[in-house]
Amino acid sequence: MTTITDQDLNGELLTIREVAQSLKVPVSWVYERTRRRGSERMPHIKLGKYLRFELATVRTWLDTMREN
Repeated sequence: MTTITDQDLNGELLTIREVAQSLKVPVSWVYERTRRRGSERMPHIKLGKYLRFELATVRTWLDTMREN
């Protein structure tokens, strides 16, 4: 299993599975966080029916959640 890092991606968008793998959480956890309201909502980009994520943005969101 390989670990995804910011430097490896160079701004590449990640899928739900890739974000879940990077955070070591179930895919269902990621889906749940994208449905929340306010600051608890995980930042994502919607491309039609597909959700995509920028790893750096997700990590910044996690840091913010940790501070609250």
